Amino acid sequence: MKTKNFASIAALLFLIGGIVLSFQSCKPDEEVVPCDTCMVAYKPNIYLYPVQKAQVKVDLLFPEGGKIIASEPAYSLGWDVEVEPNGRIDGKYDFLFYESRQPDRWQRSSGWVVAQADVARFFDENLSSYGFSKAETADFINWWSQRLKDSPYYLVYPQTNTQIDPLIRLRIFPEPDKVLRLFYLIEGVAKRPAHLLPAPAITAFERKGFVVAEWGVLMQE
Repeated sequence: MKTKNFASIAALLFLIGGIVLSFQSCKPDEEVVPCDTCMVAYKPNIYLYPVQKAQVKVDLLFPEGGKIIASEPAYSLGWDVEVEPNGRIDGKYDFLFYESRQPDRWQRSSGWVVAQADVARFFDENLSSYGFSKAETADFINWWSQRLKDSPYYLVYPQTNTQIDPLIRLRIFPEPDKVLRLFYLIEGVAKRPAHLLPAPAITAFERKGFVVAEWGVLMQE
């Protein structure tokens, strides 16, 4: 009788242990927010410029919930890549690419109204003013100017490190000296709004030491 009781208790403890472990396997950066509060960050490109050739580890964390839905090279448990001072990654990439879903907690209080005909010119000037290089700016325009043709006007709300870091955190080793992050939340509209948006203040970015630059887009449906 005692043997059977001990066997039953052992089985029960094993079952409880399995349940506890299953809960412990959940990561804090897994998606835990309802889908109706999420937005996709489309095609963020991460550019890395170490001072000298280096092995660089890059992780993306989602403190408020979220997940990666696409990446190149494959993200897996993070990127561990060899990077040249000119930004060349593993001898074949110019940037790390990903797309992700995370809560819609982006600012819409300041920005610009851009006519469709002025899209390329606007982003050329705006990205440069934030501190992006000519090559990084050209990558953005080549990709996005072809995808912003459905509306006569666009509302463009910039999201900088202040808005991005709490939702999508970059963890990089060795630690960079300077990190420039800029997402544009873009909404197409049929006509120019009667009142212009308050223009954001743009802080000059100094490209010095180990520099990381990242741009991306959030589309308001």
